Amino acid sequence: MPDVGTPAHPLRVAVIGAGPAGFYAAGHLLKQKDVTVEVDLFDKLPTPFGLVRAGVAPDHQKIKNVTRVYDKTAAEPGFRFFGNVAYGMHVTLDDLKRHYHQICFTTGAQVDRRLGIPGEDLDGSHSATDFVAWYNGHPEYRHLTFDLSQEHVAVVGVGNVAVDVCRILCRTPDELAETDIADYALEALRHSRVREVYMLGRRGPAQAAFTNPEAKELGEMIGADVYVPPDEAELDALSRAAFEANPDRATEKNVAMIQEFAARPRTDRPKRLTIRFLVSPVAIYDDGAGHVGGVRLVHNELYATDEGRLRPRATDRYEDLPAGLVFRSVGYRGVALPGLPFHDRWGIVPNEQGRVVDPDTGRPLPGLYVAGWIKRGPTGVIGTNKPDALDTVACMLEDAAAGIYTHPDRPDAAAAEQTIRACQCDYFSYADWQRLDELETALGAASGRPRVKYTSTEDMLEALGQALSSQEKK
Repeated sequence: MPDVGTPAHPLRVAVIGAGPAGFYAAGHLLKQKDVTVEVDLFDKLPTPFGLVRAGVAPDHQKIKNVTRVYDKTAAEPGFRFFGNVAYGMHVTLDDLKRHYHQICFTTGAQVDRRLGIPGEDLDGSHSATDFVAWYNGHPEYRHLTFDLSQEHVAVVGVGNVAVDVCRILCRTPDELAETDIADYALEALRHSRVREVYMLGRRGPAQAAFTNPEAKELGEMIGADVYVPPDEAELDALSRAAFEANPDRATEKNVAMIQEFAARPRTDRPKRLTIRFLVSPVAIYDDGAGHVGGVRLVHNELYATDEGRLRPRATDRYEDLPAGLVFRSVGYRGVALPGLPFHDRWGIVPNEQGRVVDPDTGRPLPGLYVAGWIKRGPTGVIGTNKPDALDTVACMLEDAAAGIYTHPDRPDAAAAEQTIRACQCDYFSYADWQRLDELETALGAASGRPRVKYTSTEDMLEALGQALSSQEKK
């Protein structure tokens, strides 16, 4: 058998998932000097970039500039993008093994964790994941509706996603009109009657998961006051002792901002965001018509575990919170992938340093790898995926050098494309994406926005067809 990784016989790699982890993995692979690598990057969506396009808040355009790095990866020799190709639907693991020596899965954590309380499935109770994907124009979520006629909204969780949801609900229509929020979401939010938003944290201010910049933004909204009940802004004795024993600058800044919010007077802004701490929802009330009518909260106290961690536990104090709309944002988990083992409790593919392992034997499965959230769970920010992917790629290259990989029957680019075309003729190339990007940004420029998104695959195909037709006429 010829040596794999030479110009005559490149190391052929399929990466499944075109979000940050997928692009970082592809970038690391294609930068090798001593190994010739070809990477085909797949995504079930027509467009690349994963959560950078469909998850980052539309009023956070600077964060989306990271796609310039991904564009450089896409320009590398040996890179191809196959969008609108779903693993498990259009291509199977056996299909990929016929064309690639290694397959790396970077599919993220695609679903939210549930609260597990009565009333969670009432109309008006949603996951933050759904709302975020909806207002970002994700093709699979554009059909959803949210009852924005409600005046009171509860958002369960105090991480950055919860903050994004609260901020979008509290932004003025004019502020949102300057972003790349989906047109249908912009129109719905223009008619929103939301006036009171409650963000609910089960632990205290020192354990708030949002970052300093996110917290700072909440205090700068032009259309909404932000408030924290003064007694809930104060640190309890255990949190104070833990912080004094292990000072942390980020925590200190968060706590300072939270306490500053508690001291703010009410203004005449039309909306108000109230951040609550040491409270947990225990039930969502039915309004009598199968819709959310309110939330019952229990007040918590913190206690130290044997490992010294601070955990919340319920007290005997309860209160009822008015709410006609509830969003849960209490964590995310991966989804099992056809043909791969899965750790259901952790929501990840079992692995060692990115090598997929057989859970029964603990031995690596040759040629199969993971990176990103499906590897480690939903932790970190976009940049965290870069070193994570590098660690996985190091294992991939080590295995390739040792001759540990699958042995494809047809390890050539043309054969792989032939297989993909046969199962999904409407796949999107990176050149297709670049044309679509130009069209979206041109539409945005005409209305003073970063871009106007196409939010359905059909609209994207039609737009590309019209653009190609127009070019042919010139």
